[in-house]
Amino acid sequence: MDDDIPYLLLTPGPLTTTRSVRAAMLQDYCTWDDEYNQRVSEIRNRLVRLAAPVASAQDPCPYTSVLMQGSGTFVVEATIGSVLPARGKLLVLSNGAYGRRIAQIAARLGINHRVLEVAEICPPDLSQIERTFQTDRKISHVAMVHCETTTGMLNPVAAVGRLVKQYGKMFLLDAMSSFGGIPLSCEEIGASFLISSANKCIQGTPGFGFVIADRQPLTASEGSARSLSLDLFDQWREMEEHGGKWRYTSPTHVVRAFLQALIELEEEGGVDARYQRYTSNQTRLVEHMEALGFKTLLPRSLQSPIITSFLFPTDAGFAFGPFYEALKRRRFVIYPGKASRADTFRIGTIGNVFPSDIDHLATAVSEAIEELNLSLR
Repeated sequence: MDDDIPYLLLTPGPLTTTRSVRAAMLQDYCTWDDEYNQRVSEIRNRLVRLAAPVASAQDPCPYTSVLMQGSGTFVVEATIGSVLPARGKLLVLSNGAYGRRIAQIAARLGINHRVLEVAEICPPDLSQIERTFQTDRKISHVAMVHCETTTGMLNPVAAVGRLVKQYGKMFLLDAMSSFGGIPLSCEEIGASFLISSANKCIQGTPGFGFVIADRQPLTASEGSARSLSLDLFDQWREMEEHGGKWRYTSPTHVVRAFLQALIELEEEGGVDARYQRYTSNQTRLVEHMEALGFKTLLPRSLQSPIITSFLFPTDAGFAFGPFYEALKRRRFVIYPGKASRADTFRIGTIGNVFPSDIDHLATAVSEAIEELNLSLR
């Protein structure tokens, strides 16, 4: 752990960044400056290379990218509100808070939609999805979350993507907490729009999100946006025609930090190497926590390497607040639970976090148990 940070963020984002990413924000930039806009263009190109297959001159890449100010939810709303045509219908696959948020966005924007919801500890039901396609011909688009951080669930996006393609629908993937940390290919999963954020597995800082999009449906969405500032097509066109310029004031410091984070991702060995580190973190975390008497909410087969939900121990004296504060005094910050039908807390394993940090966390948890006089066995 860096000595210049007060604590390690073991959360699904914002997360602990490197010193060099933070240092990248120490210089001011003008949004009209060519040097700054060239950095934006470099970011856009790097994002496409991470998510799309390498293209040749004879077979150009069909994907592009666009950056959008705001949190991840802003970018999800920009995508849903921009690419759904007036006569379209969205099928939302939900097994957690962020799937429900997609449905909430659709409802607020007046978009015709349908929700298939399963329990938070269950993956989407493929047979139910197929029956829905067969009985509801109005469905044009399908949206789901890849890593549902409500629980830590890793949803089967490849299987869903194949089904969506088979029935001729368009796939919108919320990869907010997975992109950059879990290998993903837009082509392999059939995603026309992949949505993520700067402050997740790329290990940048909060301030904007991005969409990696198939050019054809993106350009076909011109004029469909239900918002001025969240018009995905107009934002993309501005960046395309003016060399990386944003329509409205961009988060310049955060953008520069994100480019540094992308460079550091490449230096680490790319997404595959980061996935291996995150997986090692999560595996070690569960081993330590189970040895101390905690149990996970999800079985390992459904668990992502991003964040893990742990059930409250049966000890009647356990309360999250004192446990949280005991760990924070030892320089570790964890997350409260979000599951609706179980008492849980969550521990993230992404960011500038390594297996040795997880070992130190285990020591801190053991000390907190003793301090709070808890009996977990």
